[in-house]
Amino acid sequence: MKKIVILGSTGSIGTNTLDIVAKFPEHFRVIGLTAGTNDEKLEEQLRVFKPAAVALSDKPAAARLRDRCGGASVNILSGPEGVARVAQLPEADLVISAIVGGAGLVPTLSAIRAGKPVALANKEPMVMAGKLMSNLLRCFSPRSREMPSSVKPKAVTMLSSSKPAIAWTDPIARSV
Repeated sequence: MKKIVILGSTGSIGTNTLDIVAKFPEHFRVIGLTAGTNDEKLEEQLRVFKPAAVALSDKPAAARLRDRCGGASVNILSGPEGVARVAQLPEADLVISAIVGGAGLVPTLSAIRAGKPVALANKEPMVMAGKLMSNLLRCFSPRSREMPSSVKPKAVTMLSSSKPAIAWTDPIARSV
């Protein structure tokens, strides 16, 4: 069973990934979820998938979630540092980075530094820091490989791959 963390779980890529996970519960277990401000959607997800940890980058949203889910057995973190901590969960077999825009860079780098295979579902981290990410990947996860792809489903299909990898899903990112 592959244990996954989804950065940006309340967005379209994150929710589509969770739909796939729900269809194959014998293959996947969600251990971490993160979101920006959508505490209500994250609450729905944590009640269904029961991850060990969740984080909201918006601290007031995290406080609201804690108020509503105080009895749940989940570690609720907040702020960018909380999102980065979820990205580094030791038990994770794969981190799916689906945070929109530049906000996904730091948690993605955190996952790489923790030696986690990362599936990128957006181009911004590669455009912003592709060379840095490649260098960190070689240092912290030498068995990993880069896998360029021109279709977004590639990041999701990596869930079933047995080899660690970092993938980006936009041809523009290949030129970085």
